[in-house]
Amino acid sequence: MPPVLRTERLLLDPYAPEDEEGFVALFQDTRVSRWMGDGPATEAEDRALFGRVFTKVYAENLFDVWAVRRGGRLVGHAEIKRTDGVDGYEIIYALAPGAWRSGLGTEIAEAIVAYGFGTLGLTEVHATVADANTASLVLLERIGFVHVRDVREDDGSTTRVLTRRRDAIA
Repeated sequence: MPPVLRTERLLLDPYAPEDEEGFVALFQDTRVSRWMGDGPATEAEDRALFGRVFTKVYAENLFDVWAVRRGGRLVGHAEIKRTDGVDGYEIIYALAPGAWRSGLGTEIAEAIVAYGFGTLGLTEVHATVADANTASLVLLERIGFVHVRDVREDDGSTTRVLTRRRDAIA
């Protein structure tokens, strides 16, 4: 199970079974899911994904994944995991639209990066972001991520790979 992380306004803690409806609502919101993984999925697929958080990710200690809460309410999702696409550890985060433009994305990203550097002992972390997701690109560059390469996707879109090194100053 991942440890609990705290920021000024947020609590990142392991999901609990009662988080299923909030998780599914977050991932079913296409304003959020269009930027996640392969994009929007069916409700049944998102429910199955939530189940795998417990039966695979937590049960087999595969990687760290958190529910992001503000004032006790689920407002987002966060992960850090090893991926072949970046040949290293990638951070992943999502916020419900009601929490956008409030600086919470920065808090989440900084908390996960600090965990990667401090607890996991990483020397660099990566993020992959759709070229059209300008809000995330600006956020990541503001906290010290640097664009290192582009990946051309099968659908013709571009994904940017960004990296932040431990010695980088945000």
